[in-house]
Amino acid sequence: MSRDPRELAGAWTRFQRHEFPAPAPDLAPFVAKYWIVEWGYASPYRQLIVPYPHVHLTVQDGGVPEVHGVSSGHVVRVLDGVGRVFGVEFRPGGFRPFLGSPVSALTDRTVPAADVPGLPAAGPARPVDVAAVEEWLRAARPEPDPTALRVADVVATVVTEPGIRRVDDLAERCGTSVRRLQRLFAEYVGVGPKWVIRRYRLREATERMARGGVADWAGLAAELGYADQAHFTRDFAAMFGEPPTHYAARY
Repeated sequence: MSRDPRELAGAWTRFQRHEFPAPAPDLAPFVAKYWIVEWGYASPYRQLIVPYPHVHLTVQDGGVPEVHGVSSGHVVRVLDGVGRVFGVEFRPGGFRPFLGSPVSALTDRTVPAADVPGLPAAGPARPVDVAAVEEWLRAARPEPDPTALRVADVVATVVTEPGIRRVDDLAERCGTSVRRLQRLFAEYVGVGPKWVIRRYRLREATERMARGGVADWAGLAAELGYADQAHFTRDFAAMFGEPPTHYAARY
């Protein structure tokens, strides 16, 4: 995939404006944050989006609310002209109580919010802002789900403990079995624990590049838990849209 050359010219900050409001306390068990993006482009801009284990709900001006399941790899959104989108980023596991069924059914899919039985069909009031979205979510707010909170804590463990490189490591750290973790992640997150671990270890790779580059790619792959450099390169390209050497050279 060809990356948009305007990325390195600062298109993210020059032509877009971002806000990240926090949710109200009563919705915080389900919602990680809200995000608002406004843009203005004279010609179409290809925005590459690198996934995390979060379900998103979006409302674009003039559009209908949509639910986006976790993407297993990077996706590209084309931004053209002037536009605005309001997004809800659910905590890992936080959308399962609304959906009422396994979140894996949404993986790599986008569906109208009206098709989700646990959400009000009418959509939030206009204009779409934090108050309108929270009123809409409260109309559907399910009972707290202790398992959803537990899953969010497990994902947080992956984020904060870089020594976790394998599902076996995570299962031992959490005092459960590999099979139990796999079932929980399919039900509540939408991707497996192996995917989540790899995602955050790859983030460490980009952070290391940002601190001054990487000379030994094979050594980095081994340090992040990969059997060889080829597997690391394949996973990196699937997530970021290009091999790590290209990524490092461009940035």
